[in-house]
Amino acid sequence: MDEVAVAADGHAIAAHAALVSSTYGAASMFTNKPLVTAFVSFVVAQFLKLFTTWYKEKRWDLRCLYSSGGVPSSHSATVMGLAVAIGLGDGLGGPLLAIAFVLASVVMYDASGVHLQAGRQAEVLNQIVHDLPSEHPLSDMRPFREFLGHTPLQVLAGALLGSLIACTLHVLSLIGAGT
Repeated sequence: MDEVAVAADGHAIAAHAALVSSTYGAASMFTNKPLVTAFVSFVVAQFLKLFTTWYKEKRWDLRCLYSSGGVPSSHSATVMGLAVAIGLGDGLGGPLLAIAFVLASVVMYDASGVHLQAGRQAEVLNQIVHDLPSEHPLSDMRPFREFLGHTPLQVLAGALLGSLIACTLHVLSLIGAGT
C-alpha cells in the first residue's frame, strides 16, 4: 500500500525514473563489471592466440585474431570471466551466478564436445573430397573449416584465463574504490 502512495507522488516517480535511467542507461553498459570482464576476457584470449599460433606454427597468422579454435578458448574465457565476475560482485548464493555458471558449463561442454567433433568430421570430409577424381562434381568443393572446437586443455586454459581476468579486474576495482 505504501508503494501505491509513493507512486502517486510525482516527485517519487521522477526520482525513480532518473535512477532507472542512470542505472540502465547506455553509459552504464561500460561500467557493468561482468560485461566488461567478459569482453576483456574475450579480447585477451583472441590476442593470445596470435602468440600461441606463432609458437606452434612458427609464423604469424592474423586470421587467428578473429577465428574460432585454438588456445586459449575465447568462448571459455568469456563465459568464465562473466561467471566469476558475477560471483565476486553479487556473491555466491544469487540466481545470477547460477545462470552464468550453467551458461558457462554448457558453452565449455559444447566447445570441447560438439564443436571439436564437428571439426574432426570436417577434417575427414576434406580428405575424402581431396581424394576424389577431378571429374567428380564435388572435387572442386571449397574445404570445410576444421578448427571449430577446442580440446579439453584449450577449454581449461580459457576458463583459467577468464577467471584470472575477473579476479584481477575485481581487485583493481577494489583498489580504485579505496583511493
